[in-house]
Amino acid sequence: MRCRGQRHPVGSAGEPHASERAPAESMAENREPRGAIEAELDPVEYTLRKRLPHRLPRRPNDIYVNMKTDFKAQLARCQKLLDGGSRGHNACAEIYIHGLGLAINRAINIALQLQAGSFGSLQVAANTSTVELVDELEPETDSREPLTRIRNNSAIHIRVFRVTPK
Repeated sequence: MRCRGQRHPVGSAGEPHASERAPAESMAENREPRGAIEAELDPVEYTLRKRLPHRLPRRPNDIYVNMKTDFKAQLARCQKLLDGGSRGHNACAEIYIHGLGLAINRAINIALQLQAGSFGSLQVAANTSTVELVDELEPETDSREPLTRIRNNSAIHIRVFRVTPK
C-alpha cells in the first residue's frame, strides 16, 4: 500500500523501479545470458574435477569431518583425543572440529554430543567462514582449453575445550 502523495519510482522507459520488481526479474539483469555459459560448460565436452579444499597445516588436535566416514567413528575419534586414548596419556585440552558444506551439520552434532556427554566439563566456541573451492573443467577433446571455476562454500570451525571448575 502507498500513502497519498507518495510518488511511484519509475525507470527510464516507464517500467517499475528495480526495488519493486519481482526478485527473479531484477536478478536476471545481473546475470549473463544462460546460453553463453551453458554452451561453454557442455557436460559432453567437459569433465568436472573438484579439487580438494585448501587445508591449514594439520595439527594433532584438528578433526576434519566429512560425510563419508561413520558418525560414531568420528565422534569416538574426537572423544579419544580429548580423553588421551586408552591409557589417558597425551590428552588434548582442546580440539578443533572443521566442517565444510554438507558436513557443517555433522560437525555441529559431534561438538554438541561431546559437550552433552562431558557433564559440563567441555565448552564449545564456533566460527564460520567462507572457503574458495576450485573446480577444473577438463575438455574431452583436444580442440578446447581446460577451464577452472572458483566457487564459494560455507565452513565451520568449532573449538571444543575443557573448562576448569571454579
